[in-house]
Amino acid sequence: MLKQIKGKVHKLSDDIDTDLIIPGKYLILTKPEDLAEHALEGIEKNYANKIKKGDIIVAGKNFGCGSSREHAPIALKAAGITAIVAKSYARIFYRNAINVGLPLIETDKIQDKIIENDIITIDLENAIITDNKNEIYQTKKLPSFMQEILENNGLIEYINNKIEEK
Repeated sequence: MLKQIKGKVHKLSDDIDTDLIIPGKYLILTKPEDLAEHALEGIEKNYANKIKKGDIIVAGKNFGCGSSREHAPIALKAAGITAIVAKSYARIFYRNAINVGLPLIETDKIQDKIIENDIITIDLENAIITDNKNEIYQTKKLPSFMQEILENNGLIEYINNKIEEK
């Protein structure tokens, strides 16, 4: 069961759109590992080289705005991002991310207190985040069905497992 996620923070700002996450010229790529090489390249060339497996993005409001491209959460997840914490998300990005098994946590409590490279722990079950200074922040709890989708590593596996159960 996916209960806790611990990782190093990559701090981003407000209004990170899908073109910053994965520039449009890479939409011809179909393999997650190929998309991963260009994750966040719209912010900084070779940004993906900074990302290590288990890292977490902490951002401001309106994360994932712009187009409805599913490539954006796929690129982030394949690059090694295990969760995103933001003040708010674009609706389509939110669903796309959950559907590919990338946890999105919503809170406006930590963005001004967390800095680049801090280590945070996200407790999905209790809807809290703990930082490396042992400060605790409340988050919005994900609905149980979304937690199940995440536990199954995405919507497709979730559905496959539900079919197998029957």
